[in-house]
Amino acid sequence: MLFNLIYLVLIAAISPALLCQRWRHGKYREGWGQKFWGRLPERKSVATKRVWIHAVSVGEVLQLQQIIRQLRNNSCDPLDILVTTTTQTGFQVAREKLTDCEISYFPLDFTWSVREALKRAQPDLIVLVELEIWPNFLTRASSLQIPVMLINGRLSEKSFKGYRKIRFLMSRLLNRVGLIAVQSEEYRQRFLELGCAEERIQVTGSIKFDGVETNRRRPEVEELRRFFQIESDEFIFIAGSTQDPEEEMALITFEELRRQNPKSRLIIVPRHPERGEAIAQLIQERGHSIIRRSQQSAQKLSSNNPPPVGLLDTVGELGHCWALADAAFVGGSFGNRGGQNMLEPAAYGVPVCCGPNTRNFRQIVEILKSQDALRIAHSQDDLNNFVCESFQNTGTATAMGHRARDLVLSHQGATQTTVHLILEKLGEERRVNRAA
Repeated sequence: MLFNLIYLVLIAAISPALLCQRWRHGKYREGWGQKFWGRLPERKSVATKRVWIHAVSVGEVLQLQQIIRQLRNNSCDPLDILVTTTTQTGFQVAREKLTDCEISYFPLDFTWSVREALKRAQPDLIVLVELEIWPNFLTRASSLQIPVMLINGRLSEKSFKGYRKIRFLMSRLLNRVGLIAVQSEEYRQRFLELGCAEERIQVTGSIKFDGVETNRRRPEVEELRRFFQIESDEFIFIAGSTQDPEEEMALITFEELRRQNPKSRLIIVPRHPERGEAIAQLIQERGHSIIRRSQQSAQKLSSNNPPPVGLLDTVGELGHCWALADAAFVGGSFGNRGGQNMLEPAAYGVPVCCGPNTRNFRQIVEILKSQDALRIAHSQDDLNNFVCESFQNTGTATAMGHRARDLVLSHQGATQTTVHLILEKLGEERRVNRAA
C-alpha cells in the first residue's frame, strides 16, 4: 500500500506533462484499461504453456524477434506467448513485428492492477528484458509461485549507484527473481553487490549482438533507397536515433561535407518520430529541401533532382536505413540520454561515430574502440572531421567498417544460451496457486 501511495503521488505530480504530451503528440491515449486496471488478454487454455515476456520499448521489442523465433523452433510443445510493453511506440512495433504473439501494455505497479493482470494472464513463466524491477509485481508473482527470470540483464553505473542506496529493498526484490541472465561479468558483480544470491546470476552475453543484419541488399533497404532516390555515386551520411540538438549538429556536418562533395546526401532519423515536424522546419530554415518518409503519399518529387536531406520520421525502419550509409552518427550521445545502439550500423560494415555520452552502451563502446571500430566525437569539429575523412579516405573508412562488422559477428551467441535457459525454466515441475 505504501508503494500504491507513492505511485499515485508521482502520477499526480507528472500528470500536467502527460496531458501536454497527449495533446501535442497523441501520446498516452491508449491502453489505460491494461495499465491501470490490469485488463490483459486472458489465458485461453491451460493445456498450452504460456510465457509472458515484458519489453519496455522499441529496442527491447526488436530484440525479442530472435528470442521468440528460436523459442518456438526449439520448444517441444506449442507456446502461447504474451508480450507486454510500456511505451506506445513499443506497442506499435510489437504488433507489427510479433504477429504470432498476443500484445498488451504492462500494468502499472499498483496492487490491484498487477493482481488482475496475473489473474487473467496466468503465465507459466515471466521473462523480463534488461532491467524491470517492480516491487508489487514481483511480490505478487512470487506469492503465486510463478517463476520470473530476467534476460539480457544490465545495470548501468548510474542505476547501480541509485539502487545501492536502497540495497535492503533491492536485495529482497532481486531474490524473488529465479534467474538473472546478465550481459557481462561487470553487471554480474553489480547485482551481487546489491545482494542478489550468486547462484541466481549467469553471464550469457548480450543478445544485442545477435539478430543484427549484414545484408545491404534486402528488400526493405532497397525500398528506402528508391524512396530517397539514392544514386550509386552519392555519399550518404546518416544520423540516427537523434535528439535535440543532434539534428542541427548533423546538418552543420552535412553542410561542411557538401562543400567538399556536392553529391552528398543526409538522412536524419530522430529517436522520437513525433518530433518530425519540428525537425523538418529546422532543415528548411537552414535552406535545404527535404523528403519526408511520413509524407510519402503526399510528395511529388523530381527524379532528376531529389532533395539533399531525407527525414525518416517513421517507426521501425532505422535498422534498414543504416544499410544505406557511407558514414553513420549514432545519436542520444551528445545529451544526457546515454547513447543508442551502435551495433546495427556496425554490423553492416559502416564506419560509425557517436558522441561522448554512451554510458548505456559502455561495454559495447569499449569493445569496438579496442579494435579501432568506432570513433568518439567530443565536439562539432570532431563530428565534421569524422564524416569528411570517411569521404576523403574511403580505404581507411572501409577497413574501419569491416573491423566493426567482424567484431559484432564474433560476439554472437547470447540468444541461443538465453533460449536454452528459458526452455529449461519452462520444464521445471511446480504447482501454481492460481487463486486471485
